[in-house]
Amino acid sequence: MQAKVEEKLAVLLLVAGLVAAAAGNRLPPPSPAPPPVTEDTLAKVAGSLEMYVDELPQMPKIYGFSMRYGHPTPIHLTIGMYQKKWKFHRDLPATPVFVYGTSAATATFPGPTIEALQGVPLSVTWENHLPDRHILPWDPTIPTAIPRRHVSGGGGIPTVVHLHGGVHPPQSDGSAFAWFTAGNRDTGPAWPTSPAPYTYPNIQSPGNLWYHDHALGLTRANLLAGLLGAYVIRNPATEAPLGLPAGEVFDRVLILADRSFNSDGSIYMNSTGDVPRVHPQWQPEYFGDAVTVNGKAWPFLAVARRRYRFRIINASNARFFNLSIVSSNGGGLIPFHVIGSDANYLSSPVTTTHLLVSVAESFDVVIDFSKSTTSSPDAELVNTAPYPFPDGDKPNHLNGKVMKFLISPPPATETSTEYSVDDSRIPSKLLEYVAVAEEEASKRRYIVMYEYDDDVTGNPTHLYINGKRLEDAATETPEAGKTTTEIWEVINLTPDSHPLHLHLASFTATRVRRLAGVDDFRRCMLKLNDAERCHVGRHVAGGEEVAVAEHEKGWKNVVKIAPGCMTTIVVKFFMVDTGKPYPFDATAEPGYVYHCHILDHEDNAMIRPLKLIKSKD
Repeated sequence: MQAKVEEKLAVLLLVAGLVAAAAGNRLPPPSPAPPPVTEDTLAKVAGSLEMYVDELPQMPKIYGFSMRYGHPTPIHLTIGMYQKKWKFHRDLPATPVFVYGTSAATATFPGPTIEALQGVPLSVTWENHLPDRHILPWDPTIPTAIPRRHVSGGGGIPTVVHLHGGVHPPQSDGSAFAWFTAGNRDTGPAWPTSPAPYTYPNIQSPGNLWYHDHALGLTRANLLAGLLGAYVIRNPATEAPLGLPAGEVFDRVLILADRSFNSDGSIYMNSTGDVPRVHPQWQPEYFGDAVTVNGKAWPFLAVARRRYRFRIINASNARFFNLSIVSSNGGGLIPFHVIGSDANYLSSPVTTTHLLVSVAESFDVVIDFSKSTTSSPDAELVNTAPYPFPDGDKPNHLNGKVMKFLISPPPATETSTEYSVDDSRIPSKLLEYVAVAEEEASKRRYIVMYEYDDDVTGNPTHLYINGKRLEDAATETPEAGKTTTEIWEVINLTPDSHPLHLHLASFTATRVRRLAGVDDFRRCMLKLNDAERCHVGRHVAGGEEVAVAEHEKGWKNVVKIAPGCMTTIVVKFFMVDTGKPYPFDATAEPGYVYHCHILDHEDNAMIRPLKLIKSKD
């Protein structure tokens, strides 16, 4: 029944498009569908690219402050979105991309890293200089930002920017409904009547964020095209005493993103959906054959035998990475010393040989290459995560590789400069935040993730949270203006792991429990959409508990929600580093959202509004 309803809805949407066209407001058509491309062809293109021949780029930096009389002061930046060509590999033709930069000439894939200082606010005007037509296919039958104006055969490309992990007012959050096209010719329903620059207070603890497109229904295509970049908040007074590796060479951002390429160098994106009679283009996950790091396919980095700090961000559409560092010549694994996750430090470092990074998740790590054996001149960063995660295909000889570290030869003596210059360390303690305390929770909510399948093919047609759409009224309405803590019991009734992302809030997983009798529970939930009426307690009581990894127990903005499980997360709607309320009106329009960060899921339509309300106190 659900599939039939969705099919009728798709037909109605297409008819509506034809009616709009007849009225002179026709939908801007996607780019013409390219000739069919087989998976073998894509693998052949990727396989023709020699690995480890391009050096890892250091992305350009934009400073979000200026110095005046020795003190940092706020500034205003203007950053645009442009179409240009980018070389992903020495032997691949230049690729058309959409990218961020202060000008078309300086725009890069990924965009420039914005360096901010804690406590120094930054304002940014985001400008859309993109063309009328998209370079990738997109699907108008899912909830999508569609400009009504018809200009030269296209209506412009809707975009809006979200600072992922940022603590900022709702007006600066990048609402999916606040999209705009080039020159602001067309705008979404949440576009302000008096547009103002986005304000990023940078009041939160130092850590790693990233910015990316968030336009309704186009996020997967716009990010795949290249609209993403890193954002780092620093506090030298707080961080310098930690003694971590520092400086341009030894403290680097690594942005991971998989892509498939056509033989002409263009990015491949499917133009046929998995249920084309419902959605002609949408598919549930995008997986690329090539793995890019900072915009290069399988790059290399020459490193000295010393400690390095890497801020790893997974900016892929759907791919998880299970990372490990394998030394050559049987030298074993080089461990990660995890010092932070998402936008916050851990309280103490955690050492691990495998690092599972979900979509949109980030980890801050120290790698000590001095521990590599003398017979190991290099080490590979490899990936063993199945796709889709956790029960999909195993990575192959292409997507199982990420990058290579070329380790310098050992010094002749231990007094050589290579040893003496590394005065960095891995401290036993890092930064402390508000404690996790479930008993402080004022509310317990059940958040249930569904996948709806086509009756004929069994393939997904859409995904919802709590059986509701983004357009439905907010049901998650925590109070603002006080130290609000909630417990969210997040239940995954799909076969894939979902990276849950909450805008504004910080949260952490305290436990994961498998559901017993999950099929019975799913049938009841699809009928009643009420976890308590479906006796969730019985299903949880009979299921085993799954441990949360030590390096994932800090305050985060992305948490993996395992299939067939209920994950308990503690959510704080206040500043977790100080315990104070947000110093701005978090109840203003257009509010916030929470969603699965697999972009294909978020677009159709595993995303819900998150609306903070004024405290009753």
